[in-house]
Amino acid sequence: MNDGRCDRARARRGLLIAGILLLPLGAVMAVWALWSGPGSRTVTVASEAMEPTYRRGDRVTVERSDGDDIRRGDVVLYELSKRYGELPVLQRVIGLGGDRVVFADGTLTVNGAAVGEPYVKDTSAWPATPPFDVDVPSGRMFLMGDNRGNSNDSRYFLSEDSGTVPTTAVQGRVLKDGTDPLKRGLGVVVGVLLAAGGVICVVIGWPTRRRQPPPTAFIPYL
Repeated sequence: MNDGRCDRARARRGLLIAGILLLPLGAVMAVWALWSGPGSRTVTVASEAMEPTYRRGDRVTVERSDGDDIRRGDVVLYELSKRYGELPVLQRVIGLGGDRVVFADGTLTVNGAAVGEPYVKDTSAWPATPPFDVDVPSGRMFLMGDNRGNSNDSRYFLSEDSGTVPTTAVQGRVLKDGTDPLKRGLGVVVGVLLAAGGVICVVIGWPTRRRQPPPTAFIPYL
């Protein structure tokens, strides 16, 4: 009889420990998934400027990003009314504040190092581009389309802030893996399920005081 009670007590302790571990783990996972996913939207590519990476009609997932989070090589969606009206534009970030971007003799360099660009469509289209030498001001970026023969990018606005664009114009960057939002959503769901399972384990495993039977009344012999 006592062995059965001991087994049940051990099982309850095991559930309690599991719940204490699962509850914070699930909460942290759910919060992290929410925090790391600031929001995204899907946009349709409207031009050929980013071919072959993104073709006209392709749907891409754009994650809302602070301009300070942008890195060289990112494809960003931005809006600059004085150049493109109210139309948002997709282009690739080539240089950021403090970078020196140079195109000469058919070679693009950033800070003196040649840029490997396997994403560029038909490098033979470069000859139409005149040489340029740009020092990117702080808080700005120099951008180009992957289809260099058909992209109205920073190269053609060199008289306006050396063709650069403020990072504050960025609306978001294109996610290389469009499943990222799905993964984050799955992370939230799994985290909530783990936390809920932890709560259940704690409730079941929480020790309870066994009610003691009332003392037997002493009836003296008369």
